[in-house]
Amino acid sequence: MKFTIKRSVFMTQLSHVTRAVPSKTTIDILKGIKLEVQQDKLILIGSNSDISIESILLASDEFNELNIEQTGSVILPARLINDIVRKLPMNTLEIEVNSQFLITVKSGKAIFTIVGGDASSYPQLPMIESNVSATFSTTIFNQLIAQTIFSASNQETRPVLTGIHLTNHGDYLSAVATDSHRLSKREIPFLEGQQALPFESIDVPKKTMLELMRIAEDEQNLTMVVAEQQVIFSLDGITIYSRLLEGIFPDAERLIPSKFVSEITLNANQFLNSIDRTSLLSTGTNKTVQMIVENGEVNLFVKGNEMGMVAEEIEIERIEGEEIKVSFNAEYMKDALKAFENADVRIQFQSAVRPFVIQLATPSELAHNNLLQLLTPIRTHG
Repeated sequence: MKFTIKRSVFMTQLSHVTRAVPSKTTIDILKGIKLEVQQDKLILIGSNSDISIESILLASDEFNELNIEQTGSVILPARLINDIVRKLPMNTLEIEVNSQFLITVKSGKAIFTIVGGDASSYPQLPMIESNVSATFSTTIFNQLIAQTIFSASNQETRPVLTGIHLTNHGDYLSAVATDSHRLSKREIPFLEGQQALPFESIDVPKKTMLELMRIAEDEQNLTMVVAEQQVIFSLDGITIYSRLLEGIFPDAERLIPSKFVSEITLNANQFLNSIDRTSLLSTGTNKTVQMIVENGEVNLFVKGNEMGMVAEEIEIERIEGEEIKVSFNAEYMKDALKAFENADVRIQFQSAVRPFVIQLATPSELAHNNLLQLLTPIRTHG
């Protein structure tokens, strides 16, 4: 095998596929990246058996500056090859592999010789038999991930809660994540004329969604295919293959309340900054802050600990319904508010101990383009 390529291009794609390489594994071959050179393209694959990332670089794309002299395949030591390519002196590199899988990397006057492996034993990518796909804007799909993923659980006791639950509603897709203490839900419409996808709902692991969000740049087209306990995301030469989580995800619609006794409207970013300040004096794992809605005002309090107390009146736009006192996890509330950026939001309460809902004060003009956050209050004394 022998080829030359633009170093910056190779480095970017190496970085993408390395995201799937496990930091710890008992399977030695998964510590490496599979490099396959064909007559007209170069293929890089990283995998941890649950998620695989494939990158294809075409010789016909002049930007790649890819010149293939000899085909072949090899396993590259993932961390080492990334470090080497990142520090090479020139923006062109040459890689040559002999019959004993000895890899020579050249760039300028720098020459590295490292030991590779036989690619024939590397795990095969899943063979997916489906020609039905959905296409989304990466800008919108990245929003969907960013606005929900923080609510996914980190506890492996209920694996199905460690991902994002995607539901196909025919003309739109909904994403829900929950750890039983909070819930995030975002809807996005399918493109007009989109074929019906062959699934009702799937549960995609958190790691898959995070890696997709890190790789996908804005204003790209993202294609999604679902088949045989796998989901495949493709965009601009990159394909992510992921297994799906198994289990029964909670029915989000049953968890989201529809009747409320109190409601306030305020700016999400201003409220976020107030919580950020008041939570400085909140101690313990829950970082509890109390919110009191009474006498036409909304106040935040943290009191009764050895560090002191803090109180702040919140600027609101509208207040309706009964007076109420609610305590909440400040970090959870900040995560939820960040999803709305600088928009005005409505916070709707059932009672001091039942979940409350945060939504946009002015719903999107686009159908099925909604965002909702639900938080469970913390029970406190007094």
